[in-house]
Amino acid sequence: MNAQHQLPPAWKSVEKAQSSTQFDSRTRAYITPTRVVWKQDGNGTLISGLDNLLLPGNGQTDLANTRICVMKGTKANRPSILLDFGRELQGGLQLVTGMPADQKPVNIRVRFGESVSEAMCDIDGKNGASNDHAMRDFKMQLPWLGVSEVGNSGFRFVRIDLLDDDRELHLKEVRAIFNYRDIPYLGSFRCNDERLNTIWMTGAYTVHLNMQEYLWDGIKRDRLVWVGDLHPEVMTVNTVFGYNEVVPKSLDLIRDITPLPQWMNGISSYSIWWLLIHRDWYYYHGDLNYLKAQQTYLSDLLRFLISKTDENGHEKLDGNRFLDWPSNANPVAIDAGLQALMVQAMKAGNELCTVLGDEALAAECRRTGEKMVKASSSVKKALLKSKVAPDAPGSKQAASLLALAGLMKPEEADKKYLSVGGANGFSTFYGYYMLRAMAAAGNYQGAMDVIRQYWGAMLDLGATTFWEDFNMEWLPNAAGIDGLVPAGKKDIHGDFGAYCYKNFRHSLCHGWASGPTSWLSEYVLGVQVVEPGCKVVRITPHLGDLEWVEGTFPTPYGQITIRHEKKADGTIKSDVQAPKEIKYILEN
Repeated sequence: MNAQHQLPPAWKSVEKAQSSTQFDSRTRAYITPTRVVWKQDGNGTLISGLDNLLLPGNGQTDLANTRICVMKGTKANRPSILLDFGRELQGGLQLVTGMPADQKPVNIRVRFGESVSEAMCDIDGKNGASNDHAMRDFKMQLPWLGVSEVGNSGFRFVRIDLLDDDRELHLKEVRAIFNYRDIPYLGSFRCNDERLNTIWMTGAYTVHLNMQEYLWDGIKRDRLVWVGDLHPEVMTVNTVFGYNEVVPKSLDLIRDITPLPQWMNGISSYSIWWLLIHRDWYYYHGDLNYLKAQQTYLSDLLRFLISKTDENGHEKLDGNRFLDWPSNANPVAIDAGLQALMVQAMKAGNELCTVLGDEALAAECRRTGEKMVKASSSVKKALLKSKVAPDAPGSKQAASLLALAGLMKPEEADKKYLSVGGANGFSTFYGYYMLRAMAAAGNYQGAMDVIRQYWGAMLDLGATTFWEDFNMEWLPNAAGIDGLVPAGKKDIHGDFGAYCYKNFRHSLCHGWASGPTSWLSEYVLGVQVVEPGCKVVRITPHLGDLEWVEGTFPTPYGQITIRHEKKADGTIKSDVQAPKEIKYILEN
């Protein structure tokens, strides 16, 4: 319970009320719609005063009944409206009603949508639309002269249908209820390319929306703590917000509900990601007490992972063998990727156990890691000899993990896989690791070009947050998400998607897609953490085709402020202002 929250004194007589009460960590704001996208008005006499819904509201009914939108239903026609709230948000809907002559409740249908086409669709069992995880299509009653609040989902668009014949609905206000953590953006990034600036901020906002009571993967679907999905999100939290309690709260939740020998979320690689997140969280924040609180589970997990290797050093992970969804049809890539993740796990285990003073387990991690590195040539060869195209789903995922684990030279991974076909074969989740592997190969310009092409394409289609998945093959003849789909055009939301995110089930706000945000701060602005708690950081800018870049980076001691400018001779002039507790190494 937050210390600043207290129940009113009248509750003191209720036994255990204070100790058993949970206070919401989030802020609630009410958002007025920005435009009317569409209306069904019959002969033009069913709706009047519609523009009143675009005026700022106050959430209060009144007896003046003047600033009203009136929707009239007849036996022949029932009116509908579709509202746009300007950008994706997490929350619900507030409806303020007036006082028509008939005082009986009015029946309406409400449909939320992350796209216009989703808000306009029916749940038909074929198009992917559903009420799973969050109600997005339902009927309700509105009172005479009252206020109703309903809904809890991720959305940008709302359609409202009047369901009654020969009735009037008086709407004074229809506002989105925006639930979010009211926290400052301590990290920042700006350069002379507005497309990259917008991509950085969109990734930051995507994760911000998923920072609810816990750190979710998506705000429409699945609204769960998927710990593998969390790694790119946590890196964005580190880059943009600094320390936030939502991260340890979520890591502890998944730990507590997953006693060993269970795999987190039923996926072996996700238990590895829990370990890797703790390594990165400790480096960015240096909270040794929190790390010590993980020691029992962390040590048991490492021993469990070690038991899943054979005498030759090959991983033998069971459970769901998973990297990301597009990799699922590429078992050779999965084998290579899991071997690489296990090598990374042993390296992280060595580092963390050394910090925690368990030299025996640290040594066991080192020995296992060395054995796995020697055995990795076979999975690398299997990937190289496979007939799967280098830009086919799974290939770039595996190559990036091999490169980051030191099992394939980054230059080889970049040349043979990552740079083949540009953004073809990228995925929103593992795209982060592909970008990092390209940086390890020194191909910073190529990575920036992919960011502009791949994540920028979602912006071109109307995105205000980044999606669960995106495929460059979806682009030809595709319409955007912020308007009705013209005849002859493809619906980028309703016509595509695969696996668990087919068609309208596809989440258009998924935190694992935020990779460019932390990548741009780490490799273009150039901030890399060298010692735990950011006590030592290395600043190495890579401007590529940019003329300048500036920004801030949060640390436990305050923000580092940085600006790099490219001079006429191609060299970089840098200005760095850091808290006195931080040692920075500038490498231009």
